[in-house]
Amino acid sequence: MKGSLKIMLLAPSLDVGGAERQLSFLANGLSQRGHDVHVALFYKQGALLADLAKGVCTHDLKKQGRLDLFGFIWRFRRLVQCKRPDIIYSFLGVPNLTSVFLKMTGIRVPIVWSVRASDVDLSQYGILSRLCYALESKLSKFADHIIVNSSAGQKYSMAQGYSGKKMSVIFNGIETDLFKPDKAGAALLRQQWSLQRDDILIGIVARLDPMKNHETFLEAAKLVLVENPKIRFACIGDGPQYKQLKALSERLGLSENLIWVGARSDMPNIYNALDILCLSSVTEGFPNALGEAMSCSVPCITTDVGDAAYEVGETGIVVPKLNPEAMAMAMLKMIENVRRGKTFATRARVKKLFSVERMVTETERILQEVLQ
Repeated sequence: MKGSLKIMLLAPSLDVGGAERQLSFLANGLSQRGHDVHVALFYKQGALLADLAKGVCTHDLKKQGRLDLFGFIWRFRRLVQCKRPDIIYSFLGVPNLTSVFLKMTGIRVPIVWSVRASDVDLSQYGILSRLCYALESKLSKFADHIIVNSSAGQKYSMAQGYSGKKMSVIFNGIETDLFKPDKAGAALLRQQWSLQRDDILIGIVARLDPMKNHETFLEAAKLVLVENPKIRFACIGDGPQYKQLKALSERLGLSENLIWVGARSDMPNIYNALDILCLSSVTEGFPNALGEAMSCSVPCITTDVGDAAYEVGETGIVVPKLNPEAMAMAMLKMIENVRRGKTFATRARVKKLFSVERMVTETERILQEVLQ
């Protein structure tokens, strides 16, 4: 089906998160191309609501907590009957299940799922999350198509029982107009952090969560300081592991060289203030932090998880996960490259392979093919 479509996107909320940001990019991009875009939210809340274009309609499903199931599904059913979308595209596990339950009530609208998991250690999550994931795998056959954001996610999903015949990989889109080199913004932030012009700053941008494995980053930092005690490090992000990770950094003797930044909204300035970005995760799909840093022309070091190695390509350094020694060696090598003024073509790679425009184009094509 060509021409303008009425598309309904379904998500829990528009609180700041990777999936939610991709939804806002997609909604705006599809609307700009003339499609009638509706965003249905379990809870109409979140900072990203303000990022939606004026032409995008939002709908509050007013979910009343976990026990609000039948009433919630019925409200969603009434919304779909009223707006009559051509297709529904749901983001994340519970919205994916919700779209299938809608089908079971007799609504005949094609549904597309967005699946973003890759090699998830479910033991780190509660029983409800584990049950939802198991149910999602079982009911995936009822989706008309599934879009995953990484090749690693595709392999993982197929191993969990998802059908590979109706699955496509579309990488996340990086907003290159927002994430771009900015020397003035970088200088101001580095001054606030008491950094000298020639200081090398290595940062990690990630939620303080077991999956991000900050321990490897901190242990590698200690090894680097043995070779070069003037290197500075920064941890940007918050999360449940803050106290134990800060205690670890103190035991490792990093207090004088490490900045704990917390969660920030000025991420373009954050990336530009860094000389090198590190990702030490034990599992990923498509890490947005790598693409956003690269778009700001910041070279990256990453563990070999998900699609991270493909994302950085020849512009970065890839090391095995859970290996502080390898990460420390990569840091020392990259420090030398930065000091020699080596250029890395990181921004050009992002603009070529991971732009928002490309993500919107590929998603639009899939939605049209499903309707054919």
